[in-house]
Amino acid sequence: MTQNNLGITYRNRIRGERAENLERAIACYQAALEVTTHDAFPEHWATTQNNLGLAYADRIHGKRAENLEQAIACFQAALEVHTRDTFPVEWAQTQNNLGSAYTNRIRGERAENLERSIACYQAALEVRTSDAFPQEWAATQNNLGAAYADRIRGERAENLERAIACYQAALEVHTSDAFPQEWAATQNNLGVAYFGRIRGERAENLEWAIACYQAALKVTTRDAFPVEWAQTQSNLGNAYANRMRGERAENLEWAIECYQAALEVYTHDAFPFEWAQTQNNLGLAYVHRIRGEWAENLERAIECFNYALTVLTAEAFPHDHEIVARNLKQALSPQRSFHQRLRSMLRRLSPSLHRF
Repeated sequence: MTQNNLGITYRNRIRGERAENLERAIACYQAALEVTTHDAFPEHWATTQNNLGLAYADRIHGKRAENLEQAIACFQAALEVHTRDTFPVEWAQTQNNLGSAYTNRIRGERAENLERSIACYQAALEVRTSDAFPQEWAATQNNLGAAYADRIRGERAENLERAIACYQAALEVHTSDAFPQEWAATQNNLGVAYFGRIRGERAENLEWAIACYQAALKVTTRDAFPVEWAQTQSNLGNAYANRMRGERAENLEWAIECYQAALEVYTHDAFPFEWAQTQNNLGLAYVHRIRGEWAENLERAIECFNYALTVLTAEAFPHDHEIVARNLKQALSPQRSFHQRLRSMLRRLSPSLHRF
């Protein structure tokens, strides 16, 4: 039991290197399982399996795909003991955790993994009701919203409406006063859903998205939450780059400012994929830019696309590579007029969601 508790402490530890703390947590849980076996101590075994699954889901060392498979196996093992009838609270908690693992899963068919994720969250909500467990209900609503936002099966427009409804439900509990961090994360997610929304007026949806991102940034400051701040800055840049209301030239300046802010945290060494995504988006903003000298803006755009391609290679990220390579080719093409380039280069990478 002490090894299990020590593992929990290492997993939540703030000081020290995050990757090393998670390795220690995994070692503690594995040590605990040498004594708390399924046969001798089934309840404790299931609890430690759930905790071990959380550590694998967060693990930095090792291959991400394998870590997630380990996490799924641990959660499924825990559910052998933590059934809905005998341990409903623990069952719901593990269902939520399993749903997150399926959402992030790399192996298997993406569409199927998301369907499993949705099923897990919906199962968890059978126990995690707003009356009995309001905070847990809100967390699962946020996660379910993220799964619907990513969902491949079903009608895209309907999935986004469900995502918006889930986020709005979560915000009934995760208020800015009571749960500021969770409120900000859900505001970011709601902004992503409005940004992609198909129903309703496009111009109005983008205004809602901008309002959500700006609300999130009141809490997710660079000093307190640098990674989340960078995510939301990048998302806000996308919204400004596509904004229909207001002055076009001013909106593009805001977009460039947001992308440049995100790159203060999204460095090539620390977050190579996010850095490359943001470089691509910044390049598009420079191509669209109205202010400044056109030739200079185009040179900056070409530089950004070339930066992005150093990470988004054809071997590692074939789809993203194709998008950025096309953007670069069009930026370099002397035959196209400026306005033709603007119309043909509307290529964006996906915004970022927060999950609990």
